[in-house]
Amino acid sequence: MAIECLVLGAGQEVGKSCVVVSINGKRIMFDCGMHMGYDDHRRYPDFSLISTSGDFDSALDCVIITHFHLDHVGALPYFTEVCGYNGPVYMTYPTKALAPLMLEDYRKVMVDRRGEEEQFTADHISACIKKVIAVDLKQTVQVDKDLQIRAYYAGHVLGAAMFYAKVGDSAMVYTGDYNMTPDRHLGAAQIDRLQLDLLITESTYATTIRDSKYAREREFLKVVHKCVAAGGKVLIPTFALGRAQELCILLDDYWERMNLKVPIYFSAGLTIQANMYYKMLIGWTSQKVKETYTTHNAFDFKNVCNFDRSLIDAPGPCVLFATPGMISGGFSLEVFKHWAPSEMNLVTLPGYCVAGTIGHKLMSGKPTKINLDKDTQIDVRCQIHQLSFSPHTDAKGIMDLVKFLSPKHVILVHGEKPKMVSLKERIQSELGIQCYVPANCDTVCIPSTVFVKAHASEMFFQSCLSPNFRFLNESSEDTSDSILERTNGKSRLQVTDERVAEGILVMEKSKKARVVHQEELLLMLGEKQHEVQVAYCCPVHVDNLDEARRDHISADDVLGLSNKCSWLQQLFTELTTDFPGRNIQNLGEHLQVESFHVSLCWKDDCPYRIIDSPRKKLAAVFFCCTWSVADGKLAWQIISTMEKCRLTVQNLNQNTD
Repeated sequence: MAIECLVLGAGQEVGKSCVVVSINGKRIMFDCGMHMGYDDHRRYPDFSLISTSGDFDSALDCVIITHFHLDHVGALPYFTEVCGYNGPVYMTYPTKALAPLMLEDYRKVMVDRRGEEEQFTADHISACIKKVIAVDLKQTVQVDKDLQIRAYYAGHVLGAAMFYAKVGDSAMVYTGDYNMTPDRHLGAAQIDRLQLDLLITESTYATTIRDSKYAREREFLKVVHKCVAAGGKVLIPTFALGRAQELCILLDDYWERMNLKVPIYFSAGLTIQANMYYKMLIGWTSQKVKETYTTHNAFDFKNVCNFDRSLIDAPGPCVLFATPGMISGGFSLEVFKHWAPSEMNLVTLPGYCVAGTIGHKLMSGKPTKINLDKDTQIDVRCQIHQLSFSPHTDAKGIMDLVKFLSPKHVILVHGEKPKMVSLKERIQSELGIQCYVPANCDTVCIPSTVFVKAHASEMFFQSCLSPNFRFLNESSEDTSDSILERTNGKSRLQVTDERVAEGILVMEKSKKARVVHQEELLLMLGEKQHEVQVAYCCPVHVDNLDEARRDHISADDVLGLSNKCSWLQQLFTELTTDFPGRNIQNLGEHLQVESFHVSLCWKDDCPYRIIDSPRKKLAAVFFCCTWSVADGKLAWQIISTMEKCRLTVQNLNQNTD
């Protein structure tokens, strides 16, 4: 069996996360996001790769959404209401509550303010969310009789979850976005130690090792304070949920300690709604927030108030949180147009920005001008400050998670290709785990685990219990307890018990699986055992054979003179010397080493004899050798020794009457 992963989004890029996994006959779509950097067909995943006919209900068993960010949920209303998917959709309770707010805010910005073609309506969003089945953390959900899923706390944003999926004996985890370190309002990701065939993990910061959180917070507060103290305005582009709350807690606390009176503003009603949900869903926040909730709600900000559009050009310093976070449109772009031309002002970018957005252009090197379109150009003279308050884990966090879960295979998504390749090499070299970095529209196939419960037959049990002794000669230097000293003290005999513990798995229709002995299987099938034998008539050189032939007429006389068995005895001595670790037996008429038998051959027309020179026929006697295919390597080692050894005719001076 194999697990197939079709990457429809976030393959060697950050944006429109969407991975379709086929596991033991079940097909799951993990995330259904949009790309914030495109406004053409690249905005959504290519759903036609799931089903060319458009019958997505038959093609998918379920859809799982890890959290409410648009690059993970933004295409869901389009997929369900426009493309027609009506199957089950799973997400956590906070994600179900907050996703429609994010989707509607995006729709309003794109359609009502920017005039773009409507991809989905407010009714579509509402109908889509009605199809969602909400789940709790660590709640095992039986999607059907074969597929079960379970959510684990991922940190990152409120309600974000890693999802475990299991079908039969095959299991995997899809992380979505996660954070392995706690912040001021959310805890660190938590997951059980699981037996996994596959881990699909984000790799946004695949090569970044962050400095201490305290140092980052101090630097952020320092640049913000410096700007407002000089009379400037600070624009902090953030998404309404997540970083906005993290930084508001930080600034609110700092303003209290420093007794600052400069206003801090939230730009949108969406953020007010978001704070309400944070208060309602306090159980999903960090341990510190939960512990202090009864005496102080961390989301009741004393120094933060609502922002009115009329204040954009008002004189005096201020700090403004404006959405969206990448300055890809909306109110953050509107404010940026007004504030960017002033050198007194500051734009601080606290997180990752997707390629194609204004935020990404600012982070890539301070531009002096930015062209929005052919008619609009923005002068950029303001200060630009970039500092990672990203809720994504860094390279150390990814490595820690992979090491903790120790899956058989890892697939990296949601990252930039060069960094992903570097992380892939680390995972393979340091952890010894096979890792893949597929691009969009690529499919990765990996083997999956299959366990079968089977009964064992009585004959198989007996074969496992019966001794199977092997005797090997060893040098006297070996002092192992399993070695018995011979009476002469010159060599030792090693005794090993190699019991057969291998059976044959029999799976018959409508019957339980059984492990049986090989001979038992033959009886069941009404067949006899057949063993493939190999034969070769081997020439062995005899030193004084020509001299013997001058004195005696026939080969029988020569053999009689040598007492017939003496050549077998000589050969036995040679082989015992050359193969000291083998149990070579002299049985009178033939020698035996495991399945290898060797005996003198009297036939001049032996079918197993190969004579490639007249001299070989005159200067040799022949030994017929037979062996089973399984002992082929040993047989040719012995034959090679036989062809090189030299025997002698015994008793030349003895009368033949």
